[in-house]
Amino acid sequence: MTQTLSEPDASMMAPIGRLARFMAGGPEDLATIYASAGVIILDNHPPFAFVGVDAVETWARRLFESHPGYVDLVHQFGPAQDFQHLDERVYFSLPTTWTWRRAKRAFHETGGWAFVLRIENDAWRVESHGWAVTSYTVLPPNVV
Repeated sequence: MTQTLSEPDASMMAPIGRLARFMAGGPEDLATIYASAGVIILDNHPPFAFVGVDAVETWARRLFESHPGYVDLVHQFGPAQDFQHLDERVYFSLPTTWTWRRAKRAFHETGGWAFVLRIENDAWRVESHGWAVTSYTVLPPNVV
């Protein structure tokens, strides 16, 4: 039976925070963030859908290949939306803002990051996530 709850707890947010730190260049272990099988990632860099046994590794490699030279990637999450819990899975979306710099320019991107998490080895793991950009701004030169 589906239970509609108000928001994810800290244990559900933990792998998402670690994923964001990985994207910013942090030394996170993706094997402890993602589920061991069945991962699906949708993102705005080719090939856009990452599915199969190498989904996580391919997504991570393509992420950094498609965004060379960016620094100071910072995320900010808004309140979780549409939180739902069914057995050992949860779904929710996070309004998310990313800022970063590249070659003396600053960038600002907002969007929605939707997640499906499942319990694996007594911890929440990311089974699926998808990113949807809602706005993208290139800021004037030298704005940090």
